[in-house]
Amino acid sequence: MSSLDARVGARLVRVARGAIAADLGVSAGPTDLEPWPVLDRRGVFVTLRSGGRLRGCIGTFLPDDDLPRLVRRIAVSAARDPRFAETPLGAAEMSDLRIELSVLSPLRQIEDPLDFELGIHGIHVTQGGDTGCFLPKVATENGWDKETFLSSCCEQKAGLAANAWRAPETEVRVFSVELFGEG
Repeated sequence: MSSLDARVGARLVRVARGAIAADLGVSAGPTDLEPWPVLDRRGVFVTLRSGGRLRGCIGTFLPDDDLPRLVRRIAVSAARDPRFAETPLGAAEMSDLRIELSVLSPLRQIEDPLDFELGIHGIHVTQGGDTGCFLPKVATENGWDKETFLSSCCEQKAGLAANAWRAPETEVRVFSVELFGEG
């Protein structure tokens, strides 16, 4: 899987901003009509912050569309993140909104749940039908060690017991990201 050019990453961030602005009624819609280079289909997460506070973070590991269209769709979903249903993102926040795209590598299963690098790898935990994930920067932003990163993902994201990552029936996969953002 090839790395994305910084110009393509910046363009994808503009696509995300345009999709959110159009969804909020701030603009008429996409203005980026220039052809795209051939891009690998990859998963992506869109993280939104306003005033330094998280306002949405939604993503997918399953790239079911080309990357620009996927970014548009995920950006709108992030702007409607159900965790913020009581205080939805509004048009007035667009000027302060900071968008970050995490373009994902494919998931890679690891045998030893501690066999990853903090700050480099994100984690994806699955047990039965319960799943959860954290992007790589979550560990470093919180000052977590590997065990806390795994335990927090199990408990906060997958709805499992904090130590579920130690169970043999739990799958732990890792991934890396190419990060593109504003400001």
